[in-house]
Amino acid sequence: MIIDTLNNGSKYTSLHPLFASAFDFMKENDITTLEDGVIQISEGLKVIVSTANGKTRETSLAKFECHDKNIDIQVCVKGLETIAWKPREKCITPNGEYNPEKDVRFFNDTPDMDFQLTDNQFAIFYPGDVHAPMIGDGEIKKLVFKVKI
Repeated sequence: MIIDTLNNGSKYTSLHPLFASAFDFMKENDITTLEDGVIQISEGLKVIVSTANGKTRETSLAKFECHDKNIDIQVCVKGLETIAWKPREKCITPNGEYNPEKDVRFFNDTPDMDFQLTDNQFAIFYPGDVHAPMIGDGEIKKLVFKVKI
């Protein structure tokens, strides 16, 4: 997992061939005015734009998730978002089976830590990162880039 600000996004473009396209998309667009929905940027890279009220910790942890085939770049555009996290290797209590169509698997484990993102901060979640986002009060606008491995 990586946590940083958009001002430092260029530091991470060498980590995956599509990361540069994701960070370029944010430079080339006013992310504060993007409408909710899915934007296909290129083969293997899309962004999900959402604006919603934050969830309780319990609600978010009901979908404590990770992915097998995608890396998430989750960007807090506006608001204050708390995200729970735990390394996948420490998760021992699956919550259902892997869903290959949605590339998601869930766990019932207790997170190791929580952290917060606010305006123009991001987290990169690799397949080894189990996460429960959108914990918070009030409205949160965010971008979730799905980067195919």
